[in-house]
Amino acid sequence: MKTCRVLMPIGALGSGINEKAFANGMTMEPDAIAADAGSTDSGPAYLATAMTKYSAATIKRDLKLMIVAGRKAGIPVLIGSSGTCGADAQVDYYADIAAQILKEEGLSAKIARIYTEQSPAVLEKKWDEGKIRDLPNAPQITRETFGQCLHTVAVMGAEPFIEAAENGADIIIGGRATDAGIIASMPLMTGCNEAAAWHGGKTVECGAQCTDNQDGIGVFLSVDEEGFEVCPIDPAAHCTPYTVSAHLVYENTNPIRFTEPSGVFLTDEAIYTQIDERTVRVTNTRFEKTKQYTLKLEGAALEGYQTIAFVGIADRLVMAAPERWISNLSKKAYEVIEEAGIKNEDYSFNFKAYGYNAVLAGPVPEATPPPREIGMLLTVTAKTQELADQIAKIFNPGLLHFPADPSRQLPSFAFPFSPAQISKGPVYEFKLYHVVEVDDPMELIRIKYENIG
Repeated sequence: MKTCRVLMPIGALGSGINEKAFANGMTMEPDAIAADAGSTDSGPAYLATAMTKYSAATIKRDLKLMIVAGRKAGIPVLIGSSGTCGADAQVDYYADIAAQILKEEGLSAKIARIYTEQSPAVLEKKWDEGKIRDLPNAPQITRETFGQCLHTVAVMGAEPFIEAAENGADIIIGGRATDAGIIASMPLMTGCNEAAAWHGGKTVECGAQCTDNQDGIGVFLSVDEEGFEVCPIDPAAHCTPYTVSAHLVYENTNPIRFTEPSGVFLTDEAIYTQIDERTVRVTNTRFEKTKQYTLKLEGAALEGYQTIAFVGIADRLVMAAPERWISNLSKKAYEVIEEAGIKNEDYSFNFKAYGYNAVLAGPVPEATPPPREIGMLLTVTAKTQELADQIAKIFNPGLLHFPADPSRQLPSFAFPFSPAQISKGPVYEFKLYHVVEVDDPMELIRIKYENIG
């Protein structure tokens, strides 16, 4: 039976691979080492600026463990969504680190750089051809939106990784990719069960989250012609039918239907079997190929500039009705802002009351007791940094002294920082949540190869 074994050492490359568990995973003789290195979870700034979420030191440490082990075992190393969002500059950043590691360790390898960033001109042509459509709850866009985005990436599937591997790449540094596609690529190339490859890839995408020990230690995936098996690389952790199936609920509105560029895998008839204390086998997943291959588009644009201010409040009168205090202060600030001649369309602001309803926004249930204290966060967004700073400074006296009862003496609240306002700089927004139709999985993908050593 055809089998492909993939070591997934961590859910997010750069967050710290456990060396002992990784070494244990290598004793299980994987056919490939794979890791996801990105996400949209941390917001649009990483895509807009092409900066990485994790530090260069931790990225290099994790990459070094994987590359040295991969070269020693003679197996490929695959990285997807490099540099957090997979922009071309982030791919180059990771590939340059990989090349540096090879040179420092005296190793040889063929590196593939897979680029998925898209130019506005290409997307405008697709738009004119009617080949870009929105996903549910996507923002409204026009043809001009593509030019507004500072960086736009297409989320690739498994095919580019397969092409790079078939062309002899030892280290594959990929741009933005589906989490499952990074891992499913090698089992698919080997001829394993297509549905199992995708389901298995989705299961282990976040490393140990499919186990009973979610502290970041990785997992081992084995895919064959009938199904897949998954077990932790930490001997103290366990996979169970519950932990493996429960991961399908993570960040998914539908735990039985998962759309990938090439099709949909369905888990409604999947069978989860505990085959030993730490390992679960999954069979009976189904895969339906799509009639039209699509790539999801992610694009981020400059939205404005922000200034923030934070103040701690323990005044009992404010605590009794925080929303009223926020409303009254906002009205007072509006009056001053209007007198300053600032146009409404040039700015916005909001308050988040931490300790009251900042995390779970909306009305607080009746009979909820007043909080002991609140951390009040003011965020001002404006067309320029100067304007954002100006409006935040207008709020400053109120954040320090605004009373819940104007007839009483002024209270004093607590600024934890001086100066009270912090110029946060540019703020970005996701503009695209759409798919683009392509005639070939590689149509919008570019691969560059280089030999090191």
